[in-house]
Amino acid sequence: MDTPTSNQQGGIPTTLKFKYQPSYSVKKDNMAALDFGIWDQYRYTEIQAAASAADVYESHIRLAQLMEKVGFKQYHTIEHQGSYVGQIASPTVLLAAIAQHTTNLRLGTMIWQTPFHNPMRLAQEITMLDNLSRGRVEFGTGIGIHEHEFIRWGMDFTERQKMGEEALDIIKMAWTQERVTYHGKYWQFEEALPAPAPYQKPHPPIWAAAHSPRALAFAARNNYDVAQNIDIDSNMVKKFDYFRQVWKECGHPGPMPRTLLMRTIYVAETDEKARAEAEAHVPIDFSLGREFVINTRVGMGTSPRGVGNEITPDIQERGRVFREVGKSYDFAVDNGIAVVGSPETVIKKIKEQQESMGLNVYIGNFHVGAMPMEQVTKSLKLFGEEVIPAFK
Repeated sequence: MDTPTSNQQGGIPTTLKFKYQPSYSVKKDNMAALDFGIWDQYRYTEIQAAASAADVYESHIRLAQLMEKVGFKQYHTIEHQGSYVGQIASPTVLLAAIAQHTTNLRLGTMIWQTPFHNPMRLAQEITMLDNLSRGRVEFGTGIGIHEHEFIRWGMDFTERQKMGEEALDIIKMAWTQERVTYHGKYWQFEEALPAPAPYQKPHPPIWAAAHSPRALAFAARNNYDVAQNIDIDSNMVKKFDYFRQVWKECGHPGPMPRTLLMRTIYVAETDEKARAEAEAHVPIDFSLGREFVINTRVGMGTSPRGVGNEITPDIQERGRVFREVGKSYDFAVDNGIAVVGSPETVIKKIKEQQESMGLNVYIGNFHVGAMPMEQVTKSLKLFGEEVIPAFK
């Protein structure tokens, strides 16, 4: 997840001072409301191990049906192009299939990588999905973080922030206007006629996946909901407070946007059993299947981490987190990146995170490393039956 990462725009801080020295803490609103969802991954390694991609898609559709049955409210996946992280190059197609097999699940992608899409085309695809699902779309927007994906498509990685902002402007116009004329740097439209209109009015909710100070302020200024998935808990508290601080300073009339956190989750009957079953998969190997990209001429791009020449304090901190969770089960659990335990332990931890961060949506990644699907399903079912009811 990520939105534009440039460090300079108007009065926005150029460092991560807010990360360690927030100017003040904003009261967390709507503490009683917490929707649960799943972040569903389709890794390169999972698809490679299956007889066909069709079998993988079918198993995940069944998982979405189980989710809905046991009380989850949202289903999210992620878009990547030619990546080991996720093999969903067209998330709208996947979500249309999920929509036809479910009734109430909210459907989203954290994120649709806007620079990779003709924005008018993407706007119309989302409105079709919104109508097919009768108003269940959550539009997660971002620009992408892996340089090699842009190189392979002949795109300028350093231009993605401006491309993403221009694309998002066009998408919002397409959702709210009958005719769209737009002359930008990257896209030109002459009285385009977007159709159909969104089912939700005025349009589906817009989420900004944000890590950097620039991205958080961008989301706050535009009154978008904001999502996060990587930082340790203590830094997340400060980042969400910073987001709310900027939002309040903008003078928006309200209500305050929602905040979403994604965490790796494993639940078993007891703490001891949960650790015994999860410890083989946590530490979390975020590089699982990376050879799919590395063993090519382009590789990860111009830097081993795949972030080009963008080395900010925030990117360095996220790199540290990736390294530590890849080495230590205790680091992942102690810092809230992974939530592992009995239903009672998991409930307690999530309540702590909700209260400290002011969360509205909590998304679980139940696919821990290379954990077998039957184990994933068992944990997810127990979470739905024993954890979710504690927040109603």
